[in-house]
Amino acid sequence: MCGIGGEVRFDGVPADLGIVAGLTAAMEPRGPDGRGLWHDGWAALGHRRLSIIDLSDAGAQPMTDDRHGIAIVFNGCVYNYRELRDELARDGYAFRSTSDTEVIIAAYHRWGERFVEHLVGMFAVALVDRQRRRLVLARDRLGIKPLYLARRPGGLRFASTLPALLRAGDVDTSLDPVGLHHYFTWHSIVPGTHTVLAGVSKLPPATVRVVEADGRTRDRVYWRPDYVRDPAMDAADWKAELTSALRTAVQRRLVADVPVGVLLSGGLDSSLIVALLAEAGQRDLQTFSIGFESAAGEGGDEFRYSDAVAAAFGTDHHRIRVPNAELMPAVERSIAAMTEPLGTHDVVAFYLLCQHVSQHVKVAQSGQGADEVFAGYRYHAPLAAAPRDAALDVFAGAFFDRDHAALAEILDPDHLCDRDASRELVAAHLAAPGADTALDAVLRLDTHLLMPDDPVKRVDTMSMAWGLELRTPFLDQDLVELAAKCPPALKAAHGGKGILKELARDLVPATVIDRPKGYFPVPALRHLDGPLLDLVADVLTSPTAKQRGLFQPAFVEQLLLHPDQHTQRTGANKLWQLGLLELWLQAHDAG
Repeated sequence: MCGIGGEVRFDGVPADLGIVAGLTAAMEPRGPDGRGLWHDGWAALGHRRLSIIDLSDAGAQPMTDDRHGIAIVFNGCVYNYRELRDELARDGYAFRSTSDTEVIIAAYHRWGERFVEHLVGMFAVALVDRQRRRLVLARDRLGIKPLYLARRPGGLRFASTLPALLRAGDVDTSLDPVGLHHYFTWHSIVPGTHTVLAGVSKLPPATVRVVEADGRTRDRVYWRPDYVRDPAMDAADWKAELTSALRTAVQRRLVADVPVGVLLSGGLDSSLIVALLAEAGQRDLQTFSIGFESAAGEGGDEFRYSDAVAAAFGTDHHRIRVPNAELMPAVERSIAAMTEPLGTHDVVAFYLLCQHVSQHVKVAQSGQGADEVFAGYRYHAPLAAAPRDAALDVFAGAFFDRDHAALAEILDPDHLCDRDASRELVAAHLAAPGADTALDAVLRLDTHLLMPDDPVKRVDTMSMAWGLELRTPFLDQDLVELAAKCPPALKAAHGGKGILKELARDLVPATVIDRPKGYFPVPALRHLDGPLLDLVADVLTSPTAKQRGLFQPAFVEQLLLHPDQHTQRTGANKLWQLGLLELWLQAHDAG
């Protein structure tokens, strides 16, 4: 788990090692344990290290293999690296470290561009093949590890964070109308290749991109599971198979040379992780929960549930309570840490939780992804009964913050996309073959398009701000592929995540399974008032915001006049959505 970056040039000019050193330094929080640089004419690589596997200097990056002419920087963890290492050793490969990075080098030499198909884990890889004079970029199947790209005249830069590319300079920071359209349609989610900035894109999940020394590129999507049925299995078979796959997923994420904890919200997903670790014999497991002050009659913690799970499995439990006095300073610090603007209110909660967790462990498991994979959101139940061709209308009615016409009320015409880009993207994704039912199509959309840029990005950004590696068992590639084939009725049963609840009954307390679905509660942010309202009002009326001219003044004025009417039908906060974007742009001197 680290921060990676680099530059390649296509115009005969050497890559600028000083630029790469600067963008690498900008990612120090992601890798506080070490740094490294490598240069070879047209290509330069940089790395910030968080030591998790092979803590010795032999595991440092950039890592080179002079015999095969390969240099690499890599962010993430390959959970099956020991098995791959043994397989490659039988093929004659020798290793000088015990790191997963060196295994990736050997895998590339052995299997070429198909090396990613042998990796089980989360990863963003940048590999320079010196003999073929090409850069190979790869991202894991579910997009857990980020990789941002800035194409420039004569070259390409890349980094684990968007702000690192901005720190390097010479990036087009004008606002991207398509990225803005997505941001304001899907409560700040900007999926796929886009960001809110025109000059920065993302490598999509499950993609290998080969960049030749003359600038030519080609992409290959190496994983795309089908959401179709296996008629040979009944409900009991699915319960057994999914339980086994989840056990494997949790066990895989224990691979580390340091202790591994768990973020325990008290919900079904994180409680299952704790139960399976206890079942596997983990002792002295550290678990962590966070809570906030109540506001407007809404409770700010779910400690009664997390306490019950911790007691049931005898964990070393840390209960973290954050007073509102600490919340306000954390808002601005978390915005500065965001690699992209993230408008959901729980981002600050993750930021503060990860700050406390990082003081005790370097690695923790988390329950993100279960709702997308196992149909846990409110809009999934209606989709289970909807015709296949109704998926778009049902999903849009439940998930979209606003339609295309309503965006004209928010954005200045100069920043308004000339087409309904968000609905078009969703429609194309839902209509693609390989999904049997309306719910299948939406779960595929949730998992493979939206999730990498919502809960996954939120978790990676806020954990890495504190040098903490978070691992997500529910996004194990084999579990996701198996769950994709599971009948939708089993997933949508019992108000959502039905099959998960059934397998949990053998493992966790019933009070956790049968409780109402909870979300990460931060009442002071959901009910915007006091200093937080003042912060948003100040930034939206600042000279910088007025000069940018992003928003329609009348829309901002009405929101500020009636801040108590700011909640959208999806639960997103209109005022916070606008203020957060402007705060992020100003924090990073962008737009």
